[in-house]
Amino acid sequence: MHDFVIRNGRVIDPALQINQVADVYVTNGRISRVGSPPEGSRIWSSVDASGCIVTPGLIDLHVHAYEHATPLGVNVDRMCLARGVTTVVDAGSSGSATFPGLRKFIAESSKTRVLSFLHIAQHGLASAGCVMKDAGGECDSLNVLRVDECTKAINDNRDMIVGVKLRLAVPISDNGKNEEEAYRRALQAAKTCKVPLMVHHAISSIGHGPSTAGELTCPGDLGQGDIYTHCFHGHQSSILNEATGEIDPSCIEAKKRGVLFDVGHGQGSFSWSVAEKCVAKNFLPDTISTDLHTGSMYGPAYDLPCVMTKMLHAGMALEDVIAAVTSTPARAVGKQHEIGQLGEGFTADITILKLEDVVENLEDCAGEVRTITKAFKPVAVYVGGEEYPVVAERSWPNLTSQQVCQARMEQMRAEDVLVK
Repeated sequence: MHDFVIRNGRVIDPALQINQVADVYVTNGRISRVGSPPEGSRIWSSVDASGCIVTPGLIDLHVHAYEHATPLGVNVDRMCLARGVTTVVDAGSSGSATFPGLRKFIAESSKTRVLSFLHIAQHGLASAGCVMKDAGGECDSLNVLRVDECTKAINDNRDMIVGVKLRLAVPISDNGKNEEEAYRRALQAAKTCKVPLMVHHAISSIGHGPSTAGELTCPGDLGQGDIYTHCFHGHQSSILNEATGEIDPSCIEAKKRGVLFDVGHGQGSFSWSVAEKCVAKNFLPDTISTDLHTGSMYGPAYDLPCVMTKMLHAGMALEDVIAAVTSTPARAVGKQHEIGQLGEGFTADITILKLEDVVENLEDCAGEVRTITKAFKPVAVYVGGEEYPVVAERSWPNLTSQQVCQARMEQMRAEDVLVK
């Protein structure tokens, strides 16, 4: 591992409040200085980042990394690290019974740093795919929703497990019968271990809140630091009121008390219209993530730079986009003292991006397109000061993905599970 300096790039580090052209010095795999060279004379190899943006290593807060063991799992080195992402957080692919395999076969063998939200269901997503029209999923039986086993696994693996995951949806919870009890148990496990709960909330029988008869609501019963993912989906349970187009007051209140709203794009959970309306009302996502899996990696999510591109087009400021994939997700998983910034002594996880001028159509999950004029392209990526190759060409836009999304969403509209 050699010492080097990244010169002439526009360094954007929200945690350190840096947004300027500066040099970044790396020594023994760690950041030694941003700006002037550190003390002591030495010969530095140089990387020219002129015309590029230099950021802390990108963090994708919502992926499915359990390749070969679950239907949704992707290869994170190929689909994330090669696109500029240095840390991923697996969102519930494993539960207490299957987590050891995620650690041994994925985290320990990947160059990408892999963390985990542990599913409240013991088997995680071992046999569950996307939440679509077909019934059946991980919460069909309450017998596998074990708070004791979940909390034990978290306490035994604090280095890697950073929270609890739950999907609230009628089709995967015995037609909704188990939704509220699954939610109650997930809340209990997260509270016991003092970690965040990440909740998928779409096509759900659970309301946003406030409670009218003592029942649980979402995000009404989420607390500070909990994560409401898929926040811009266009399904039933959307945060936008279908009749008025206004943001649900319970979601606004949740944001005020510190609940984090995460994009979680995925195969069916991002609507251009919802995102644009929310950003116009200054309801910004706290974190930008892909929900990357086998059904979204070739469209409509593609990769994290693509989802960042979409949020930039939707109206987020550049600095807010960078914060949502660096400092904020690092804090969300309690790793802000290890990753997410270019502070002196931090591990040298660094991403170099170029913001290119383009004219391209990008689809959302319903096949609606917007013509984007700026796009993020990864140029270089470093984990612990070691450089890894990046994908040279973007895989998007993809006309086939646009057509598939349109066909799938028309079917869901006909089945009345999509906001019209």
